[in-house]
Amino acid sequence: MKRTIGVFLGDTPRRIGTLRFDSQGARQSAAFEYERDWLVASHRFAIGPDLPLLTGPQFHKPRTRGASIFHGAIADTEPDGWARRVILRDHAKRRAVNRAAGKAPNHEPLSPIDFLLAVDDVNRVGALRFQDEEGVFQRAPEEMRRTTPLLIELSMLMTASRAVETHTETAQDLAYLRGRGTSLGGLRPKCSVIDNEGALSIGKFPSVGDERAVTKGEVLAMQLARAAGINAPQARLIDSDGVPVALIRRFDRTDKGRLMYVSAATMLGADTGDPAVHTYTEIVDAIRQYGADAQADIEELWRRVAFTVLINNVDDHLRNHGFLHVANGQWRLSPAFDINPFPDRLRELKTWISEDAGPPASIDALMAVAPYFKMSSKSALKILAKVERTVSTWRVLGRDLGMTSSELDQYADAFEHHERVVAQTVLRRKIG
Repeated sequence: MKRTIGVFLGDTPRRIGTLRFDSQGARQSAAFEYERDWLVASHRFAIGPDLPLLTGPQFHKPRTRGASIFHGAIADTEPDGWARRVILRDHAKRRAVNRAAGKAPNHEPLSPIDFLLAVDDVNRVGALRFQDEEGVFQRAPEEMRRTTPLLIELSMLMTASRAVETHTETAQDLAYLRGRGTSLGGLRPKCSVIDNEGALSIGKFPSVGDERAVTKGEVLAMQLARAAGINAPQARLIDSDGVPVALIRRFDRTDKGRLMYVSAATMLGADTGDPAVHTYTEIVDAIRQYGADAQADIEELWRRVAFTVLINNVDDHLRNHGFLHVANGQWRLSPAFDINPFPDRLRELKTWISEDAGPPASIDALMAVAPYFKMSSKSALKILAKVERTVSTWRVLGRDLGMTSSELDQYADAFEHHERVVAQTVLRRKIG
């Protein structure tokens, strides 16, 4: 199989390159080539560090098993774990329907290009868009159907998602979900929706396997983050037939249209499943190299790490951090997302504070790297004080969100722990 896909940028699509995919049995390859017009445009920029502004095809060879065959900026728009689950189930269901109808089923497994093009064009993360050989942006909407539902459809979305989780989904459930999954974040059931203000948002549903109020916990964490001075999108709870759904505004869409997004993994050149350890100090280095307002973003990152430690947000891998393009190849740290308190997990970070610090989520380690972030002790302590003070209000904010005492108690270990005591001790000792 060979595919030639046009790569475009933005709502008023500007063609910037061509993606070629070639599959011959088990051998697969992908190459991206910039358009010559893009290479000489005054507003040109490299869409990722691994795709410099060069003529000719640029190939990407995954360094780890299971990593994407595509360059980082393209791979960042692939379906996430939940969306892949829906796509695979839909593929299997279609084959079963064909068999029942006496048609020869397609025995070819889904290829990387199939997954890439299965994400809905309207909902795809960032500003990249992919046009097939017929000139249709992928994934194209189905005739007479919205691919981005309104809030009033949340109940139907949740019912279909729950059916997928419990392996009881119908072809109709899968057709309803297909293409609506967003590619920004994780394995949990979710869907893109249009909120009551007409803005693109992510609706996150409780999972059948949840042992605590996960959607409430995420909204609590997101609202605490904003209160602590972190740049985070609007997050709120929506009641859908008595079920709390987390509604989080998409930050890669503005009144001016789509914003180009890449993950921190792409910025650091890390493949999916990369066994190498990566650190926040490496992200600092990337911000210094590519940042439009480097020091402001570095201090923002330090604030986020402090918050991460104090709420035990230990699912902080590189794909849970990102960047938005500003202009002329310069980037800003994207708003924070996928922030969750984990009361039942070891206090070890997936992204280490530094190589010397190792995995522990440690306030002392964070204070030790303040000079690397070019932050004075006074500035670091001021930020830490605000973050700690905000986190201390978690029960009050949780009650305001409608969380019961039992639900709050389930999260206590994420908010009340030794590192909070360390933070308070450091602040008392240094500030007096």
